[in-house]
Amino acid sequence: QVQLVESGGGLVQAGGSLRLSCGASGIIFSINDMGWYRQAPGKQRELVAVITSGGSANYADSVKGRFTISRDNAKNTVYLQMNSLKPEDTAVYYCYVAALIIYWGQGTQVTVSS
Repeated sequence: QVQLVESGGGLVQAGGSLRLSCGASGIIFSINDMGWYRQAPGKQRELVAVITSGGSANYADSVKGRFTISRDNAKNTVYLQMNSLKPEDTAVYYCYVAALIIYWGQGTQVTVSS
C-alpha cells in the first residue's frame, strides 16, 4: 500500500516561512494533479494549491503571492513553499496525489503565532 508522507510543518512566527514536502512511499502510476488542502479548527477543508502534470499551478486567493507549489515527478513528491505566513494560515495541511485513485497524506500541523 503506497502512502504519502508529509514533513515540514511546525511553529513559526508571523512573517516567517515553512516548506512542506510530501513524498510517496512507493511508485504511483498515472499521476495527474498534486496539491495541498488545509483545515483549520472549526472550518471546512479548503484547497490551498494544486499543480497539474504539466506544471500549471493554481492557488486559493488567500495564499496567492505568498505560497508556491512545485513537484518533482521523478520522486513523486510535491512541495509547498509558504512565505509571509499569517496567523490565519494556522491549520493542518494535507497533501494529495490524484492518480488512478486519490492518495492522501496524514496531515502536518502548521501553527503561525502573532
